[in-house]
Amino acid sequence: MPSTVVHVALAGLVGTALLGDEFDARAIAVVMAATACIDLDVFLGWYFIGTHRAAFHTLLLPLTAAAVVYYDTRMSEQSRIRTRWGPYGSRVAWSTIAAVTLAGIGPDLTFNGVNLLYPLHDQFYAFDGELYYSTDAGIVQTFVDLEESARGTTQETQFYTGVDPEPGSTGADAGGDGGSPERIFPVVANGDQLIVVVAGVVTVAARLFERRA
Repeated sequence: MPSTVVHVALAGLVGTALLGDEFDARAIAVVMAATACIDLDVFLGWYFIGTHRAAFHTLLLPLTAAAVVYYDTRMSEQSRIRTRWGPYGSRVAWSTIAAVTLAGIGPDLTFNGVNLLYPLHDQFYAFDGELYYSTDAGIVQTFVDLEESARGTTQETQFYTGVDPEPGSTGADAGGDGGSPERIFPVVANGDQLIVVVAGVVTVAARLFERRA
């Protein structure tokens, strides 16, 4: 599954693109930190089975944040965000919401899945298909198929991580005989993820250097 490193790197790309002239170290830090926080629901899995990729990976989180920011900046007579931070605050808020959705939730949705509308609708979905054009069949997409994409509820689905390893797994040094659970903390799982991480680091570093120059 995509690691937090991959999520944060992709958030750096999204934030750099959307922050525009408001880009600075504090703004991009907010965007990347908020995206990283999405993975903190892994700790809830210690107490509530199945809440990893559910509690903070639900689309209700960014949708609620977007509604609050929209009301405050567009409909309220006196915007709290604009009063305190001006246009800078509004741009950072919207960029953060976009990064959380695209870089925090999106990659997991296409790899093993997330509980999209938790807790209103307890069902994990994984949109991990393909899109192509065929001279015989025309445009074919297999990403969105609610029956095929459904992957179970929180009672049926548990994603194991280094923080919450699979029960019964043992490290190589334990010889597989009841030793400590093997804890694996992924960084990059394939070349595509490595490119995303490198691109994110280079892009953010270049913009920060440009701001200081």
